[in-house]
Amino acid sequence: MNDDVRNILLGVVAAGLSATLGWLARTYLWKRKLRRKQAFFGLPDNSESLLVVNREAGGPELTVMRYDVFALLELSALIKDCGAHAQVVAHDAAQQGFGERTEFCVGGPASNRRMAAHLHSLLPGIRVNIDAEPGPDRGAFQIGSERYRVESGKGEYVILARLVAGQDRGTRPVFLFCGQRAITNQAATRYLARNHERLARKNGTGSFVLLLKVVNSQAYGADVVELVADVTRTAQTPLPTTVPARNSHRAS
Repeated sequence: MNDDVRNILLGVVAAGLSATLGWLARTYLWKRKLRRKQAFFGLPDNSESLLVVNREAGGPELTVMRYDVFALLELSALIKDCGAHAQVVAHDAAQQGFGERTEFCVGGPASNRRMAAHLHSLLPGIRVNIDAEPGPDRGAFQIGSERYRVESGKGEYVILARLVAGQDRGTRPVFLFCGQRAITNQAATRYLARNHERLARKNGTGSFVLLLKVVNSQAYGADVVELVADVTRTAQTPLPTTVPARNSHRAS
C-alpha cells in the first residue's frame, strides 16, 4: 500500500468518525432538549393528557369557538412533539382529580366550569367578573388590589398558569389559559409554545402565574403579546372578603 492510498483511507476513516461523533452529539442534545420539554409539560413518552374546552351554551354538542380551536391546535402540536397523546373533553365532563394527567384548560370561568373550579381552588387571589350585564367591569380581572379591564380589540388580558400540587414528582401539571376573549386564549397558547424553554429555565417544574396583555388584536390578531407581570404570589394569596381595586388598567 503506497502513501497516497493510505492517506485516502485515513481521510475516509477520519471523516466517518467525525460524522459519527457529530451525529451522536446532535442526538444527545436533541434528546436532552426533548426530556426537558417533557418534564416541563409533564408529558413523558406515550403519556395521556387532557384538553379541557368550553361547551357552547344552549346545546348538547361540543362546539368550540374558532380562536379556541386555534388554541387547541397550538397545544396539540406541543403534545405531539413530546410523544404524548391528547383527549379533548368538555368542561362539564372532565371529572378527574388534580395532577393525575397533564391538563390544558382553555377558556374563562363564565363558559368553563373546570376553569372556575381551578381558579377558586388554586388561585384564590384572582377574581373574574362574569356578569352578563354590559358594563365597564364586565370580564375584568381582579388580581389582589389591581383590576384589569377589557378594551375590546385594543387591549385584552389573559392569565397563563402552570400549577402543580405539592412536591410529588409523579404529579402532572395543570396549565390554565384564562382570557377575557377567545383570541386571548390563543395568544396565551402561542406565547407558551414560543417561550416554554425560557419559562422552564426560570421556573423549573414549579408553579407560576403570568398576566399577559394582547395588544391591538383587531389588527395583529394573537401575535403581539406583552408580559405584564408575574403574579404567582398574589394569585395564590386569598383575597379578603371585601377588597377594593386600587387601580384599573386599560390599554393606552
